[in-house]
Amino acid sequence: MPTLVDSHCHLNFEPLGDEITQVLSRAKDHGVGYFLCVSVNLEDYPQVLALAQAHKNIFASVGVHPNEREGRDPEAEELVALAQDDAVVAIGETGLDYYRSEGDLGWQQERFRQHIRAAKTSNKPLIIHTRDAAQDTLRIMKQEKAHEASGVMHCFAEDWETARAALDLNFYISFSGIVTFKSAESLRDVARKVPADRMLVETDCPYLAPVPHRGKTNEPAFASYVAECLASVRGEPIENIIQNTTHNFFTLFQCAKQIV
Repeated sequence: MPTLVDSHCHLNFEPLGDEITQVLSRAKDHGVGYFLCVSVNLEDYPQVLALAQAHKNIFASVGVHPNEREGRDPEAEELVALAQDDAVVAIGETGLDYYRSEGDLGWQQERFRQHIRAAKTSNKPLIIHTRDAAQDTLRIMKQEKAHEASGVMHCFAEDWETARAALDLNFYISFSGIVTFKSAESLRDVARKVPADRMLVETDCPYLAPVPHRGKTNEPAFASYVAECLASVRGEPIENIIQNTTHNFFTLFQCAKQIV
């Protein structure tokens, strides 16, 4: 059976980073063999990069999350320079998050634009986070021609109209443990409609543990429950979900290399 990919995780976050050997071992036991460890700020980026450099099956991204306010706010040129490392396969996570932000959010939008420009220049895809900001997210993606870089709408929790607009912009849709939640029927309806060649699986760990582990610390092993949920709602064998999402990951993140 093909190996599942956790396309978005934060392995450097506590408590995962303190027990990385055990975390990776449990993931392997659940059929999860590749991991994209995602950067949320430049201050902790060296931790993300070190994990990817130490493990051939861990890949890294570089970027600053839309909610980060304390650290450095990079220009596109700095992101491009950092992305030249062979372990870095993506730019982000970036995007817009209006849920926890107030006031003039022009700084968030400008940061997002810088990341899109960096992705286009470095020829590495984007990891986009959007929350309560779908209209502005899509508007900026169109204005900055994000389709030229491609990428993924990570931890997708929006409606089908938003998903379809992102798909039209050459983006993939990634499902997290949210799709397993009892209250997420509308998201499961989106999961039924997303084309098989545009779908990814993630945990966003250590957050958003899926059913039946909701409320606990999430970890890459639990990507298997997301895949099982997708198989159920789409009426497909689990093998199809694993094969397709793994193929999609390596198609999108072309700098990521499978272990032979």
